[in-house]
Amino acid sequence: MLQEAGRAGALLTIDLRALRANYRYLQGRLGKAACGAAVKADAYGLGAVPVSKALVAEGCRHLFVAQLEEAISLRAHIARDIDIYVMHGSPVGYEAEFIEYACTPVLNSLDQITAWRKLAQERNQALPAVIQIDTGMARMGLSQAELTAWLNDFSITDGIDLRYAMSHLACAEDQLDPMNQMQLKSFQNVLERLRQHYVGLKASFSNSSGIFLGPDFHFDLARPGAALYGVAPVAGQASPMHSVVQLQGRIIQVREIPMGASVGYSKTWRATQPSRIATVSVGYADGWLRSLSNCGVAHIAGVEVPMVGNVSMDTITLNVSHVDSDLLYSGALVDLICPNNTVDQVARQAGTIGYEILTSLGPRYQRHYVD
Repeated sequence: MLQEAGRAGALLTIDLRALRANYRYLQGRLGKAACGAAVKADAYGLGAVPVSKALVAEGCRHLFVAQLEEAISLRAHIARDIDIYVMHGSPVGYEAEFIEYACTPVLNSLDQITAWRKLAQERNQALPAVIQIDTGMARMGLSQAELTAWLNDFSITDGIDLRYAMSHLACAEDQLDPMNQMQLKSFQNVLERLRQHYVGLKASFSNSSGIFLGPDFHFDLARPGAALYGVAPVAGQASPMHSVVQLQGRIIQVREIPMGASVGYSKTWRATQPSRIATVSVGYADGWLRSLSNCGVAHIAGVEVPMVGNVSMDTITLNVSHVDSDLLYSGALVDLICPNNTVDQVARQAGTIGYEILTSLGPRYQRHYVD
């Protein structure tokens, strides 16, 4: 491991202790509701298998992925008594693979419900599923017309073991957005109708930010993702979550440039005085977004240094004129994501959200897990 880390251009450290602490904190806020975990997109770029194992060890029993292929890959490492839900439902014609790999589809349309019911009838067994209802996001889930058809004919779900009714919040990170209450009321009204037929039907509504909207939003099962990985769950408020990720890039070389010299493609930065420039082995091919050009920062021994010039495919350049030269040698590590420059801060510099920063983290990083 140490040898591999030494030759890697950058080192990505994932603190599973912090991840587990974040899970405990969110479960504590949920009270009696269960805390699941969104581990889609390779656990937001941090590694679905080690992340899921750590969460399961902490007591998590509900894992959410987006696609069937993710579920199949994860199931090889996760016991079959742990629920894995596939939020996109089944690809057409691949319903039987959900049974083979003990995965539960989230059914988002009447077509998906019909295909799942058909398989249940062929197998002569009740098959578990979650049904998602669109309460205003207009992305996935039963439309109003499909929901009305279901409420008028509950035989649509004959043969389906309905585990949860589910919906998804669109604006939960903004606690004052009126859409939160609009979606909540819509979901509550649907549940009231459904529970007249499906007595005791459980519900899942909250994502990371939804947990912080209060108990009315918790229902039976929450599905946090980004907050588990250290992204701030509430806009404009200090984050209670522990940092999970540290990203360090390695210095390739350092050079002195005269006043007036330009740095990088397209000459977007020019030195206003003699400067020292460090080239670091991270670029947009590694998910270090090009929008960080001339506005991102890094830290060396706690000293903030600006990113200058355009982000290249494999490198960035830093103005290290005010850093002790003894710290600037080939192979030295530079902090890109750290407590002084969190995922959320990097996202603001890039004009995006923490989710994109995490899920963009590339495969060339040497990943190191701490637990």
